[in-house]
Amino acid sequence: MSDDRSLIWHPFTQHGLGVPPIPIVRAEGAYLYTKDGRAILDAISSWWVNIHGHGHRHIVEAIARQADRLEQVIFAGFTHEPAERLATKLLALAPKSLAHVFFSDSGSTAVEVAIKMAVGSCQNRGRPRHRVIALEHGYHGDMFGAMSVGQRGLFNAPYEKMLFDASYLPFPAPGSEQKTLDALKKLLSSEPDAFAGLIVEPLVLGAGGMKMYPADVLAELAAICRRHDVFLIADEVMTGFGRTGTMFACEQASVAPDLMCLSKGLTGGFLPMGVTLASEAICQAFYSKDRSKTFFHSTSYSGNAIACAAAVANLEVFEREPVTARITAITQHHAGAIPIFRSNPRVLDVRQLGTILAVEAAVPDAGYLAELGPKLNRFYLENDVLLRSLGNVVYVMPPYCISLDELDRTYETIFQSLDLIQH
Repeated sequence: MSDDRSLIWHPFTQHGLGVPPIPIVRAEGAYLYTKDGRAILDAISSWWVNIHGHGHRHIVEAIARQADRLEQVIFAGFTHEPAERLATKLLALAPKSLAHVFFSDSGSTAVEVAIKMAVGSCQNRGRPRHRVIALEHGYHGDMFGAMSVGQRGLFNAPYEKMLFDASYLPFPAPGSEQKTLDALKKLLSSEPDAFAGLIVEPLVLGAGGMKMYPADVLAELAAICRRHDVFLIADEVMTGFGRTGTMFACEQASVAPDLMCLSKGLTGGFLPMGVTLASEAICQAFYSKDRSKTFFHSTSYSGNAIACAAAVANLEVFEREPVTARITAITQHHAGAIPIFRSNPRVLDVRQLGTILAVEAAVPDAGYLAELGPKLNRFYLENDVLLRSLGNVVYVMPPYCISLDELDRTYETIFQSLDLIQH
């Protein structure tokens, strides 16, 4: 990038368009503060990670204490108190089907781990199964395994021939839910020994456009998997930690997955971390005196002590502060805004689940390459609100510390932006 203003190659950024990144010097609560003195309202929690807001003091202090005591130790053959405490807390919150915690460093790695555990468990149990089923429009990360079970398209097209084959179920759109269930039944009945698992984003497909489906569909998908002895992988990287109104989206369907992937809000937005929770049965498939049955996977920073301390402190915020009440207030306020958006002829659909609100514009979705998205995003930043569109969908996923006035400001900014759409 010889003509770029920076040596940094930013994610999901076409530097050739010449749009300089905005320098941020500090952040607090729901705001990002720029070098030139602007205060930008972070209405998407900086890519969905800062669930309590920026700079929460309890997490800051926990990180400082841990950094002064132990920052990192190889996690093969060693352990430490922050990891043990975090594992205990996570399992106390998670569905009771989950019994063990595997640490990694991102949502993508948590998904890679889950896929390898599902396939490896089948192998170690003497019933090799090497295929995975996924939902159409799903997104599970940008590593090769995660890309393989995500929606194929622009983002992964150059690597298409390097990805493993997955089988896709049609998205359970309103009125078409039974087609999804029938497709899963057909796959598992026609090839009963082929599939190790089904991976889904429970209730909300995030990067796929905030598409939402009912809890009873998730419950039936889980039941079908159970009848066919196929593992259910719940990718709660985005939906976890209260985003959908409950701690985990699976709770709303009373689903007990075999594997659950967590990241994003896990450390409150302070440090990268991924976690894969596994059932006792999956763990037992690797538990042996035979070293060849070991789960051969690691990242250098697995179980990083500072990240674990941040995650523990993040969960303590849920215990110490009225976080549930904040989530409820956001949920109710979103619901109150829906009729206003639906009254606008430029709006095709409005969807909401918990703290997630999605407004779909009444224009064809031309995806990432369309000019609408960048035009909307520029408008939002010009009004000092951080929002990022997904094709023709604009969503709000705020930190739980956001005020109702700040939510109203966000809604108004979105409503004004609809005037940019050619109707």
